[in-house]
Amino acid sequence: MATNNLEKDINTEIITTEETHSEESAGHEVTIFAEPIFHIGNFQITNSLLNSWLVVLVVFIVSLILRLKLNKIPSKIQHVFEILLDGSLSLCDQVTNDRKISEKIFPVVLTIFIFILFNNWLGILPFVGSMGFTLIEEGHSVFVPLFRGGTADINTTLALGIFSVVASNIFGILVLGFWKTLNKYVKLKELGSIPKKVKKDPSILVVAPISFFVGIIEFIGELAKIASLSFRLFGNIFAGEVLLSSMAAILAFVLPTPFLFLEVFIGVIQALIFALLTTVYFTIAAQDHDEHDNHEEGHKDREEVKLVEA
Repeated sequence: MATNNLEKDINTEIITTEETHSEESAGHEVTIFAEPIFHIGNFQITNSLLNSWLVVLVVFIVSLILRLKLNKIPSKIQHVFEILLDGSLSLCDQVTNDRKISEKIFPVVLTIFIFILFNNWLGILPFVGSMGFTLIEEGHSVFVPLFRGGTADINTTLALGIFSVVASNIFGILVLGFWKTLNKYVKLKELGSIPKKVKKDPSILVVAPISFFVGIIEFIGELAKIASLSFRLFGNIFAGEVLLSSMAAILAFVLPTPFLFLEVFIGVIQALIFALLTTVYFTIAAQDHDEHDNHEEGHKDREEVKLVEA
């Protein structure tokens, strides 16, 4: 009996020691993936998605307040926002070189910019990464934060990249039509013109197939745009998150401060780059290459006629 009681005491002491060690070692390491918070049916809600919803809520509330306070004679705050909007539209004009196109795509581009900017900035606030709960996983206590920067999650940036590329092509269809937009990637028109132009220009037998494969490469380029947009934004924001966590682990209150200001600046730059690239994609999608080619062909024909007449 004494032996059994001694074994029970030893086991209890070991379990108590393990639990104490687990509680002391409870911490959170920056992971490349977002951590789940709760589920709605089969839909998993992660901390980065929760942060993105918070951004949407904040933007909605601020927009609603500004809308309710709009006046014909602007207040100081309204005047500041009007200056920012006018400057942003002028910047968009420098990319598109067409005010009509700028006015059509500006609401989408500005929304993307604001969403990314707020996600970047909310990701470096003190409560992000510090508020959360503790889980026991494999005998270890793991801290799971409630919020995480939305753009520090590859799923968010990938969704933004897909939206940007798909929306630009939809805009191209609305401006140019479905056939002209499709012909940028599937050069059926060049292949169909071979029988008509082969007698006049035999080189079309080589040029048309090359144009067809160039169209396939352009389609692959659209997929590359998604990867470029998403990984650039994710890489910069995630690297900043790791940097701030590392600096905070060395010296919590003093060392991370200059890096915080750096991340604020990087957040603006990354949001601006993403928005400007989206503007470029929309502008390219709205350009009609057939009209340009027809203009060049007409110019060549006029030059040939002048030479014959001379």
